[in-house]
Amino acid sequence: MQQIFSYISAHWMEGAIWLLGLGWGYLVKKVTEYKTIKDGLLAIMHDRLYQACTYYSQQGWINASGLKNLEYLYQSYHALGGNGTGTELYNRAKALPIRD
Repeated sequence: MQQIFSYISAHWMEGAIWLLGLGWGYLVKKVTEYKTIKDGLLAIMHDRLYQACTYYSQQGWINASGLKNLEYLYQSYHALGGNGTGTELYNRAKALPIRD
C-alpha cells in the first residue's frame, strides 16, 4: 500500500498536466467551433441584409414593417461584428421614403 502512495505522490503532477492538456484541447475545439458558427451566421445575415436592401432600393421605397425588419436584422448583424457594406446598405435603405 505504501508503494501505491509513493507512486501517486511521485507522479500526481503528470496526471494533473495530462488532465489540463485534455481540458485545453476541448476548450480550443469549442472556441473554434463557436467562431465558425458565428462567422457562418454573420455571412447569412449579411446576405439577407444585402438581398432586402437591394430589393427596397430597386423598388425606390420601403414600408414601415420592412424597415423594422431591417432594423432587427442589422442590430444583430452589427452586434456580431458585421459592418462595412452591411452598414452602408442599411443606411441607404433607411434613407428611402416610407410608404404604407
